[in-house]
Amino acid sequence: MPELQIQIDAPKAVPFAAVPTLAFPLHIKNVAAGEEIHSITLRCQTQIEVARRSYAPAEQERLRDLFGTPDRWGQTLRNLLWSQTSVVVPSFTGTSTLSDMHVSCTFDFNVAATKYFDAVRDGEIPLLMLFSGTVFYATPGNALQVAPISWELEARCILPAATWTEMMSVYYPNSVWINLHRDLFDRLHQYKIDCGIPTWEKALEQLLQNEAMVRP
Repeated sequence: MPELQIQIDAPKAVPFAAVPTLAFPLHIKNVAAGEEIHSITLRCQTQIEVARRSYAPAEQERLRDLFGTPDRWGQTLRNLLWSQTSVVVPSFTGTSTLSDMHVSCTFDFNVAATKYFDAVRDGEIPLLMLFSGTVFYATPGNALQVAPISWELEARCILPAATWTEMMSVYYPNSVWINLHRDLFDRLHQYKIDCGIPTWEKALEQLLQNEAMVRP
């Protein structure tokens, strides 16, 4: 039965994709000799290992929305789930192959991973990838066989923070996405109309100025 090992290189942005997408190069090796791999269906859960790096004071301030103040981080710093991804690895000869796994990235600031990536703009981000799935293979003289992939199959890699930041700057230059409840949007829209404000940015800027004036 195949015994798979996976190593992952640093990802790169996929140019001209429909949505922001990172390609993770997977180096897949079958340790068991004498088997022909027909295909592999991989499922991957990617987690951000937030406790495996240090944070500058500016990053600590931006991360307060996720983890609270640094004095609480001993209790609040836990791995963040980033994505659930699937990839089909085609047949290969020999013991190893290289296959790209594409991960679509959201810029929705209601998503914890987006908040984290936006807060951490320098250095490296440690990732843990947990694999499962199915491998289709054959030993010499045998018909096609199917085996589950061990739940223990995992790999770590590093995502340069600048890779994510630069990719989002290409897709959303000088802009961000905020998802609002419908009733709140309707109130903001009515405020914009009543005050004759031409853009959403101006409406929010005026609200912030009004709030600053009444703050004690």
